[in-house]
Amino acid sequence: MQNILVTILARGGSKGIPGKNIRPVGGKPLIAYTISAAKKFAARHEADVILSTDSDQIIATAEEWGLPTDYRRPAYLADDHCGKVDAIKDAVEHMERRRGHRYDYIVDLDVSSPMRTQEDIEACLEKIAGDSEALTIFSVSPCRRNPYFNMVERKPDGYFREVCEAKFNSRQQSPEVFDINGSVYVYRREALDTDHPRAVSPRTLVYPMDHLCFDLDEMEDYDRLQYMVETGKITL
Repeated sequence: MQNILVTILARGGSKGIPGKNIRPVGGKPLIAYTISAAKKFAARHEADVILSTDSDQIIATAEEWGLPTDYRRPAYLADDHCGKVDAIKDAVEHMERRRGHRYDYIVDLDVSSPMRTQEDIEACLEKIAGDSEALTIFSVSPCRRNPYFNMVERKPDGYFREVCEAKFNSRQQSPEVFDINGSVYVYRREALDTDHPRAVSPRTLVYPMDHLCFDLDEMEDYDRLQYMVETGKITL
């Protein structure tokens, strides 16, 4: 059996949506949906689950929803400049010391992107486990814009051209690209052993979701999710 750790990262200092991780959605704090998903997945795989936060309020809310923790994220891993994977690695090392074994896979579920199913999580794990060379996998969604065709940026000469300069006459001719939707990430343990670990590694797979999924960055994202839940257009 593989040793799996599920990580839930929930920093206290959200700027775009104040108090985002515990803000109510459909009568529950946002983090409750990810805790529920993590616990269901963990029960099937005999996996461990750890919460990484710097916030007393988030710790208390998570405990109310069945996820107590003895780990607190260090302050230097909780500012706006810290990479998420560095914080994941610290939580992993904490749990490895506590459990006395090394994990094979780390499944990270983002609180800000709760529109995932158990099938999504299982498919990500199965896909990376089936490719012994792959280091990471994450969920993606189709994107409306394509950097090879209808996205531009300022170039060194001051004029604007395609982000990825190429000669395509239509979006359909352009290489297929995806949006990282932030919902599910799976890391093979060795992917965290590099000096600067990242979700996008030299050997990364993607899992395209076949349903709506979006990441909550700004208040309009939160308002949209709240409306869709309250009107029954989606069920989390």
